[in-house]
Parts: sequence; C-alpha cells; structure tokens
Amino acid sequence: MSDLKLAIFDVDGTLVDSRQVIHKAMDRAFVRAGLGEIDYDRVRMIVGLELGEAVSRLAPPDYPVARTAELAGYYKEAFVQMRAEDGFAEPLYDGARETVERLVDEGWLLGVATGKARRGLDIVFSHHGLHTHFQTLQTVDHGPGKPHPRMVLDAMAETGVDAGNTVMIGDTSFDMEMARAAKTRAIGVSWGFHTPDEVRAGGAHELHEDFDSLSAALRVFADERRGAA
Repeated sequence: MSDLKLAIFDVDGTLVDSRQVIHKAMDRAFVRAGLGEIDYDRVRMIVGLELGEAVSRLAPPDYPVARTAELAGYYKEAFVQMRAEDGFAEPLYDGARETVERLVDEGWLLGVATGKARRGLDIVFSHHGLHTHFQTLQTVDHGPGKPHPRMVLDAMAETGVDAGNTVMIGDTSFDMEMARAAKTRAIGVSWGFHTPDEVRAGGAHELHEDFDSLSAALRVFADERRGAA
C-alpha cells in the first residue's frame, strides 16, 4: 500500500463561509429574472451542484429550459458585482487554514472538488493564499459535477493515490454521495450548507463539528493506513 494520503476538500461551506454571498447572488439573479426573491433554505440545498443544474432545480417547474442559461448568467454577473462592493467577504472558517497547513506538514497531499468554475476557485484561493498547499484542483469546467465521482477519480489519478488512502471532506450530501461513488472515505462537516442529518443521509462515514475534531480523525486515518502499509 502506498504511503501517499490524499485529502480532498469541498470549498463553499467547508473551507470558505460563503453562505450569505451565495444566497445574495442567487437572490439578485432571481429578482432580475422576474422570479422574485428566493429563500436561503432553498438556495442552500443546491450549493455544490454545477451552476446550470443548480438553477434548473431552483427555477419554477414551468420556467423555460432555454432561459436557465440566462438565469445562470445573472448569478455569475451578480457575483462579479458583489465582489466590487464594500464589505464583500468570503472568509475562511475558523481553523481551516491551520488544518490545511497542518496536513501539509504531516505529509498529506491536498485536493479540491468543487461546484465552482476554475475562475471562481482561483479568485477565492488567490485571496486567501491557498494555491501552494493543493496539488490537484478539480472543478466543473471539464466534466460532470457532483454527485458524479469524476472529480474525485480525477484527483486520485492526478496525484497517484488510491481510493483506500483518499478522503473526501464536505458539507453536503452531494459530497458524500460523490465520495461513496468513488469508493473513498466520506467525511462530513456540520458547519456548512446542509444539516447534519442531510449530510449523514448522503452517506457520511463520519461527521465532525469543528476542525479540531476533523484533524484528529485524519490523524487516526493516517495512522491506520501507515499500520496497514
């Protein structure tokens, strides 16, 4: 068994607290499209999906399919406008940076599997100075999004780590379903968009309430794999 270990992180709701800005951008898009305001509880349920799929699920049943691309465009434009506004913030969750740096020090390879496009991911990671810590960045630009396992499989292929030495960490049922489909360990966190019950229903092998608990579990995972090598 290889000594390499890969931790793949979701971004929105796992590393970055984007709950308010994603809801606000989607709300602006829906208002612009003449659909009225949209509740946070509806928006949170589609975070992590590819944007076209997300807006298709949120739009009314009779909304013309041909206009979903327009609605997705409104969302993207709203995000660009918001980034230029005073007070805009997509902060890291407390403990996120420390956990990432600790994992690097402990010999982990790190990856991302996100519903963001690469442009949006690069903006967030550049702002927080995270690019240098991650060896593989998987986005929806080049294939199916969550819960399809493609991003996890591509991350493993790019880093040369097998499924038994890989964990997927995320805050939604989509992350857990993706991990399960790729036959990796599905590690849920409770502080993001989906509720703990929703994350468990997605197939989480375990669920953590803070980064300290997550870090401890990853050390156990690493020790178990080291012992099996």
